[in-house]
Parts: sequence; C-alpha cells; structure tokens
Amino acid sequence: MFDLIIEHGTVIDGSGEAAKRADIGITGDRIVAIGHLGDVLAGERINAQGLVVSPGFVDIHTHSDFTLLVDGRADSAVCQGVTTEVVGQCGFSAAPLGQPPDPSQMLGHVQADVALDWLSFGQYLDRLEQAQPAVNVAALVGHGALVRAAGDGGLPAMRRLAQEAFDAGAWGLSTGLEYWPGNEAAATDIDALAALAGQRERLYATHVRNRDVDCEKGFAEAIRTARRAGARLQISHIQPKFGAPPGAMRAALEQLDQAAYEGVDAAFDVIPHEWSHTVVVSCLPAWAREGGTAATLKRLADPDERLRMRHNPRPIWQLVPAGRWERIVLLHSAAHPELVGLDFVRIAQILGTDPFDAVLNLLRDEGEGLAQLLWTARNFDDADICLCLQDRRCSVMSDTLSVSRRGPLAGVIGSLSGYGWTARLLGSYARERGVLSLEQAIHRISGRPAARLGLVDRGVLRPGTFADVVVLDAHGVQDHATPHQPRTHPSGFAHVLVNGAFVLRDGQRNDARPGRVLRCN
Repeated sequence: MFDLIIEHGTVIDGSGEAAKRADIGITGDRIVAIGHLGDVLAGERINAQGLVVSPGFVDIHTHSDFTLLVDGRADSAVCQGVTTEVVGQCGFSAAPLGQPPDPSQMLGHVQADVALDWLSFGQYLDRLEQAQPAVNVAALVGHGALVRAAGDGGLPAMRRLAQEAFDAGAWGLSTGLEYWPGNEAAATDIDALAALAGQRERLYATHVRNRDVDCEKGFAEAIRTARRAGARLQISHIQPKFGAPPGAMRAALEQLDQAAYEGVDAAFDVIPHEWSHTVVVSCLPAWAREGGTAATLKRLADPDERLRMRHNPRPIWQLVPAGRWERIVLLHSAAHPELVGLDFVRIAQILGTDPFDAVLNLLRDEGEGLAQLLWTARNFDDADICLCLQDRRCSVMSDTLSVSRRGPLAGVIGSLSGYGWTARLLGSYARERGVLSLEQAIHRISGRPAARLGLVDRGVLRPGTFADVVVLDAHGVQDHATPHQPRTHPSGFAHVLVNGAFVLRDGQRNDARPGRVLRCN
C-alpha cells in the first residue's frame, strides 16, 4: 500500500526522454513505483488526467542564503515548482563570516531580526536547518566570503576555511570576479581554491570577470582555471551583456567545445529572460565600496567623491557609460517605492537631475539598506538565450531570492524572474515558441542541474528517488510578472511536493516546510 498515488498523468521524468502515461506511487519521502498502479491500494489518490507530472525543479543558481533564514516558506519558489535551490553563488555565500560581520557584503541580505551569530560554514548550515525551509537547499562556499573571513591570514587562511566548508557539506566553490573582492583577486589565489574543489570532486561555479566587451577573456579565464584545478566548471548566467561584440554567444560555446576537446568538464546556466538585474551599488567603482556601508554613505555625501564615482574603469553594465538609461528600470527601493518600475530617464526627470546623480541620490536615500536597492535592465539578447537553451550543456536558473508576498519578506524582490522564471521557460520558450521541447525544458531545470551538482536522488522521477514532484498544466503555465508588478505568481501549477509532502495543492500554497539542507559528503 502506498501513501499517495498520482494517477493518469503524463510523466516527464526529467531525463530528457519522451513523455509517457503512468502513475506514480509514493510512500513517505520516496517514490516507490512508476507504472500502471490502478489496482494498488493507496491512502490517497490524486487525479492528474490531462496534466504533466515532472520532478521538482532544481534551481542551480540562487541568492536565497539569507532570505531562507528570514522566512523559510519560499513561496516565490515553490509556487512555480522549485523544490531545491543551490545558494552561495557569485562568491557571496553566507558563510564563513568574518568578525565583525558586514551585512552589506552578503548578497541578498535584508533588514530582519536574524542575528549573524554563526562563524563557520557548518554553523550556517545548522542555522538553515533550524529555519526549516520549504525547499531543499544545497550550498556552495563563496570566494568573497573566504576573503573576508580570512582577514589578514591571506591565502593560507582561505584554504583552511574552504577545506572546513567542504568538510561541512559545501557542494563546491563559487567566485564573483565582476564584483569586489573577486575583481581584485589574484589568479593564483583563485587557482589554489579551485584546486581544492577539484581534489574534493566539487563544482567550481564562476560569475566570470567580464561578459561584455572582453567576454572572450572572461570565459577563457574560467576555462583555464578549471583546467589547472581539475575541477568541473559551471559558468554562471553565461549570456553576454549589452556591449559584447557580435557573435559573442556562439564564440563562447565554441570555447567550451574546445575546452571539452582538451578534457575540461565545462557547462553553464542561463536566465530565461532578456532582463538582467543586480544591486545598484555594484555600478560604483571598487574604491567607493571599501570599508562597508557606512564608508560608502559618507562618500555619497561628498560632492567631490560623487564626481569621482562617475568614472568606473570596470563598469558592471556597459549600459551605464553608454548612457542607455531608458533600458534600466528601478526594481526595488525601500526609500522610493513610488519610483519602482520606472526607467532612469523618467526617474531623473522626476528628481530634477541627470540619471547618474539620480542613481547616487537613490543610494544615499536608501541609507543602511543601500545593498538592497535593485535595478533591472534589458541587457541580454533573446537570440543568445535561445542558442543556449538548445545546447545540451545548459541548465536554466533564476539568479534570484526566494521570498514571499506575506510575512517579513513581503516587500522584498530578488529579480524580475523571481516569481515566474520556470513558467517563462515552459510557457514562452517551450510551448509558444518551440525553442526546445517540453521534455528538454524540464530536463534543463531538473535532471540536468541535479546531475551537474552531483545530486543522485533528486531531479528525476525514478523508484527510490526522493518524492520532489510537480504537477502542472502544460497548456496553461504562464509567467505574469512585469517590471511594474514583479511579485506576481504564475498560473498553471496544480500540485508541488517536497520530500513527499504537499507545499502546493490544487494551486493553493499551504505553510508546510518539508525541505532539507543537503550536505555533500
């Protein structure tokens, strides 16, 4: 007898293979059988006639490290079928922590009643377990966190802290070479830390140094590091940004082809959206952020320092020096919610200043929360995204935060993709445009990322795997988020189970939090 049978559904098992009609039997937290189970007893049966039954989605790149401590319900994730998140990306893991901890250096940190009282990576994972998230969570250790925690100890201390993180269950190492302190890091330090990941057979995930004018150099550096380290390489959000030369995406994939010929195990992930996002403070030159939030705010009050800030030798978005302010939209501001959804041409008009001064004024007005000021921009080329989606090495991810429209995170947003990226992939790219099949699309967000990370019992529907399951309407799944209304849940998701427990049932979210912290061992 099974606890639950999901019957009469069209099963897409996450492997990329063709769909088939089958029932799924679940007992406890595991899938026990897949087949024709009409004569088998069950405590409960769910009729999935006309619906697709798939594995829970594995988001291989998120920044929910801190938001899951604030509110583990993760409504924005589970309501679109995400059952596992991989945090600690772009060098910004929540651990290890330096002393005193600087919240502004923790990507995704929000003002909340959560004490930063852990030090080691293992202690952070313990805190995450105490928070009881609704989703499963796997974590990478970030280079930036290692730099700050090591202090004056330099590379030897960083190596020791990285080893401790791997011992505690980190699934790999991440770098953010376009952000401080990654953009100041010596290549020899990155090589040494990546080598530790290679020795432990962990993933090396990198936000490369450049994805616009010098993108080929950024990708070449990532490949070179992986080759030297003997590590599996995951290039994060690979699509080139505004300012990249023509054909940059195809050239990047050719670089990966050559790397594979040379024996480098390299893959990548992509955001299924033309809109990119980041924290607004990242547009400042590195020197303007030294010393933390208080020091940056002091500089923002100095007219001479503000003038210097206009000259950034390494702009994270070429849209800014190019003056393409009409393509940049404010996504989140606690100090100026009335400006959210407007582009910076309009914002500058409202504030009576030029767009760059408007940016500096918004940062100043945000005060201690300036690291939570977000903007989004039409920075990516849709043709590049389509090219990526058709590549077998591609995983699809959100690059966002798990949040909720209720509770302490009600006013927080991570990106324009935050509430509907899976629906955008399945609805727009697969169903409407036929860029890839539904089976391929589901593989890109389940079996592919799970295998890439090293998860052997999630991401696919097979007897013995954990019962992370999504039941959806392939004809009705749709993303509804817009720059003006980014906190809008998608349609088309009927049921979502995490470890055999419903977190979404008949399209309604409950408060169940059955997720687990996954430690690599």
